[in-house]
Amino acid sequence: MKTFQKPLTSREETEYIRLLKEGTPQEAAQAKRILIERNLRLVAHIAHKYTNSGEELEDLISIGCIGLIKAVDTFDSGKGRLATYACRCIDNELLMLLRSKKKTSKEVSLFQSIGQDKEGNEIRLMDVIEQQQTDVVERMELENNVQRLFRLMDDCLTPREKQIIVLRYGLYGRKEITQNEIGAMLGISRSYVSRIEKKALNKLKEKFAC
Repeated sequence: MKTFQKPLTSREETEYIRLLKEGTPQEAAQAKRILIERNLRLVAHIAHKYTNSGEELEDLISIGCIGLIKAVDTFDSGKGRLATYACRCIDNELLMLLRSKKKTSKEVSLFQSIGQDKEGNEIRLMDVIEQQQTDVVERMELENNVQRLFRLMDDCLTPREKQIIVLRYGLYGRKEITQNEIGAMLGISRSYVSRIEKKALNKLKEKFAC
């Protein structure tokens, strides 16, 4: 089993990013190599989530490394930690691969004959492709978006904003309740609940679009 190097500390990461942007060509090249090598565990971790897609793990890791390299090349230190940004880039690269493979597969095989019905009529894959098929890529993309949304709730909402969103939409296994019920529970007016909810949703929408 491959052993990965330890992740960089926040201070180390900041220094290598500085060298990548401001150092000599030699310093920048070395900083880039270190930033990639010390984040390779992220690629392996994320690639393992896609092993049920039918792709070889080795291929997934290779594509994930492309996402990591792009992340290092385009990272803006004003947007937090590199690891957080890199996870998104690696995910995006893998999803692009799977979407491309899915599209190619459909183009090649949709009109392929897969047998005959009882009356002897030819049955094509296109005739049955929509019969309760599980779209692995879309499901994984949805799961990733949900996980990201929960992280954003922790990162950018105040405790009260998060509480109201959780209650309003029945998150974490709760039953969703009305603004009136939330107001009664928290001792505030329904209109105030509505304003807080709207502000929180706008925050999440803005961050999610970044």
